Amino acid sequence: QVQLVESGGGLVQAGGSLRLSCEASGRTFNTYDMGWFRQAPGKNREFVASISWSGGRVVYADSVKGRFTISTDNAKNTVYLQMNSLKPEDTAVYFCAADRSPFSRWSGRINYWGKGTLVTVSS
Repeated sequence: QVQLVESGGGLVQAGGSLRLSCEASGRTFNTYDMGWFRQAPGKNREFVASISWSGGRVVYADSVKGRFTISTDNAKNTVYLQMNSLKPEDTAVYFCAADRSPFSRWSGRINYWGKGTLVTVSS
């Protein structure tokens, strides 16, 4: 029903920036809200940010507020996560997600996942 493909991960030094992209497809993708989770080894999958396709509903985790920005390009069916002032503790696999509104902060309730893209922030 919904397919999600992330890109843009990589290696960056602390204080640097990176932009992740998530291209959504499928016949019902635009009926879902979109968001990002992240997961470090041995850790639970953690909510990062979410957004409606209209941009009217945006939520950030406290840990990234003021540093990360989530946005959409509806013409490209793409969701972005602009990550600034990166810290080593931001190192994780970042997963794009689609969920019925309201977007859940609990990973177990998410409807669709991308395969993830690795972000590594060096000290």
